[in-house]
Amino acid sequence: MRYRLLPRGTVELSSEMVVPPGTELRGASSGTILRAAPGFRGRALIVCTGAGIRLRDFVIDGNRAALEVRAGLPPSDRPFARFTANNGILAEGVERFSVSNVTFREIAGFAVLVSRSRHVLLSRLHVAASGSRNPAGRNNTTGGILLEEGTARFRVSDCEFRDIRGNAVWTHSLYTSPRNRAGDIVRNRFYNIGRDAIQVGHAGEVWVSGNQGSHIGFPSADVDREGGGVPVGIDTAGNVANSAYIGNRFDTIDGKCIDLDGFHDGYVSRNVCVSVGSLGIVMNNTNPDMQSRNITVEDNELRDILFGGIFVIGSGHTIRSNRLLDLNRAHCNENAARAGCYYPPGEPDRLRSGIYLGRGAERPDPALHNLVERNEITGFKMAERCVATAPGIAPEANTIRDNICRDR
Repeated sequence: MRYRLLPRGTVELSSEMVVPPGTELRGASSGTILRAAPGFRGRALIVCTGAGIRLRDFVIDGNRAALEVRAGLPPSDRPFARFTANNGILAEGVERFSVSNVTFREIAGFAVLVSRSRHVLLSRLHVAASGSRNPAGRNNTTGGILLEEGTARFRVSDCEFRDIRGNAVWTHSLYTSPRNRAGDIVRNRFYNIGRDAIQVGHAGEVWVSGNQGSHIGFPSADVDREGGGVPVGIDTAGNVANSAYIGNRFDTIDGKCIDLDGFHDGYVSRNVCVSVGSLGIVMNNTNPDMQSRNITVEDNELRDILFGGIFVIGSGHTIRSNRLLDLNRAHCNENAARAGCYYPPGEPDRLRSGIYLGRGAERPDPALHNLVERNEITGFKMAERCVATAPGIAPEANTIRDNICRDR
């Protein structure tokens, strides 16, 4: 291992600083700031390739005011590493890569972008005031940490994210690429995030635990409403299997608490969400390679929810011992237009029920052979709208028992 000590004070970069394999790059004990010059040109201030690289103990200032480029998302066949410039750190094709105790501020792209890599450790990072906008002035997903293109054996822990325009922690791969695998996203803190605090995309064996966040979907001007970028505490995309979301806590979400779009064969347990501006927990099946199957949703607490508690599709699920409190603050459908209670034709119970067993989401997948038991459900008219089924799904098609339902 070669050791390289950065000079103290502010170092202005006009081009990429390339860190070779087998190097530890460390800031000066009196403090080092790497700042992008107004004319900086490059993929990232620091670019890493190869094996055995450590970065620690310095600050990266991305000079976002000078370098932000208003751009949308890359084409569907192009990874972010080949599209997004002006990142803080880019690591592509690395192994045994770690970043610790580094502060990022005013980054125009991603604070850390890791692509096609293995054995990645990101810990005690502080990311603030980062991310760019699309031509409409909304977030374009950038600002936080992105692990993409089959990155495996990764851990993002004990980091803090504040005032991020896009996603704060995100795994993502192209549809044709390997899925990200075997990762931990644990004990991170989030505040004022414009898109998702955490999104697990196209992945397997990912453990999301002990994270805390507040004000997800803020400020409102950053939210990509035109592009359908609904903010979520913990989001899912693509095909995500054998993963667990356990013991996370979020409050004040202008969107959904947990979105399980593509999630199957996994666990969602002991999470708490308070003050949610949409549905609580939502299943979906956008990715054609998956089916919503065998999810345990247990011991979660959802409180002060604008619409309903849990939306269920598919089969083999266990929905047990959840506390769904003060649901349907919007009073759907009595105040339908004013409160935004726009439900699919013929499904008036979809947004106003405690637990709704649906016919499908992006694709048909009726809720059949599921167990719904011992849930506590309160809120507007929940005594009569506790557990509802979509038209065409007979109540006896699922086992529904011992739920406690009452009006608030």
